[in-house]
Order: sequence, then structure tokens, then C-alpha cells
Amino acid sequence: MPTGGTIRIETDETTDKAIIKISDTGIGIAQDKIKYIFEPFFSTKENGMGLGLAITYKIIKDHSGDIEAQSIEGEGTTFIIYLQKNHA
Repeated sequence: MPTGGTIRIETDETTDKAIIKISDTGIGIAQDKIKYIFEPFFSTKENGMGLGLAITYKIIKDHSGDIEAQSIEGEGTTFIIYLQKNHA
């Protein structure tokens, strides 16, 4: 968010999953690029390495979770993380 903005974090749960939503009011991600954001070395930033979201994706998948991104250019982006609950 180059000129400031708001970040919102929400949590929820189902019987078997914890759900974490992280939203911002930033510039958003173009729809033609959003399908690539979890790929290693893909970046929309001039000096970006393209590893942050790829590593995040791998960690979440390694823990039997899932992550998705929803974005509207000019309005912001929401990442939704689903993690399996452990039942003893």
C-alpha cells in the first residue's frame, strides 16, 4: 500500500478447519496476474524476488492447508488461508 491504507485480519472456523482472512485496501492485483502469484520468482514489483508468496504457499500446503487470493484492482486484495484442525 504505497500511500497507506488498512489491513484487516479475520478468523473463523468450521468443524474441521480454521480460516484466516487477511485483507488490505491497497492497489490490488491484476486479474491476468493473480493466477501466477504463488509461483516461484513471479513478481509484479520492480525489485521483487518473487519468493514470498511461493514460500508461504509451500508452508501452508505442507501443513495440509490451502490458500487463495481474491483481488480487485484499485480496491485491494484478500488472502484466505484454510488450515486443518487437529483432533486428538
